[in-house]
Order: sequence, then structure tokens, then C-alpha cells
Amino acid sequence: MEKVEITTQRLRLILQSPDQVMQWLESLPPEVRIEVSESWVEQVRRARPGDYWSLGFEIQLLEGAQSVGSLAFKGPPDGERVVELGYGIDPDHQRRGIATEAVQALTNFAFESGEVSRVRAHTLPGNVASERVLTKCGFERLGMVEEPDDGLVERWEVRPDVVKWIDLAE
Repeated sequence: MEKVEITTQRLRLILQSPDQVMQWLESLPPEVRIEVSESWVEQVRRARPGDYWSLGFEIQLLEGAQSVGSLAFKGPPDGERVVELGYGIDPDHQRRGIATEAVQALTNFAFESGEVSRVRAHTLPGNVASERVLTKCGFERLGMVEEPDDGLVERWEVRPDVVKWIDLAE
């Protein structure tokens, strides 16, 4: 498959190979690694290069190509054409709008695929920073749900007809 790369005003989202994702996972501190879904790790192990539904994207700054985080779909669209995404920004680069810009770009990418009717995300209760990112990207809070991998989480979703096109420079 060809290289998958998404470019925004300030960022480059680069699809990683299965080996790159596994190396990244192994490099995480134990307290962060424990938060990664085991079912997603298994999905990565089975993925083929170029499978953007199963592999993660490295987030790089356009200026300097510095890696500042990652984001990924948690699998292909389900039977209702819903896809879930997750993301994380390195602590030194938080509170700069990077997560908002990256989530908006990956959400748009999902809708442009023609395979997705809704994009979903989950946040831990009280994660105000992630709530702000999702709100700015047009996601609607649907309420608390119990997820097998994550426990009790807040569910958020957005549809293409209500997605907010935000000024990423604000």
C-alpha cells in the first residue's frame, strides 16, 4: 500500500508500520503503557502496512519534523459505520491546539473515506482537556458508558453533517 500522510496547517500525521507502532508501545513508560487497550495491540500485531484503520499515526510538527504525539483509529468502522479514535500529545506540547488540529484532521479523513457515518471518542471522567478538544471539533457528549478495555468512560460522537470546521489558528 502507498504511504498515508495527512497534512494540516502545522502538522503532519504519518501512518506508522506495524513494527513502528510496536516499537513505540515498547518505549512507553509502564504507567502510560497500561492505558493502551490490549485488543488494539492485538489488532496492530495482525495489521498489514498501510492499514490506517488498525495502525497509528505519528503527529509531527511541520516545522522541524519533531514528533509530538500520536493518534489512531481503534479499528475499522463497525456495522453501523462508526469508527472510534484515540489520541495523546506529549506533555511538553500540550495546551497548544495540537490535539484539536490532529483530531479534526483524522475526523475529516474518516468522513472523506466514505466508509464512516460517525466518529466516536471516549474520555475518562473529568478529563477537561480532552473534553475541550472534542467540543472544539464538534463532538457531542452522549453520556457515560462501560467499555471492556477502558471501564467507565464518557462517550462523544460527531456526524459529518454537524462537524465543526474550526479555525485551527485560534
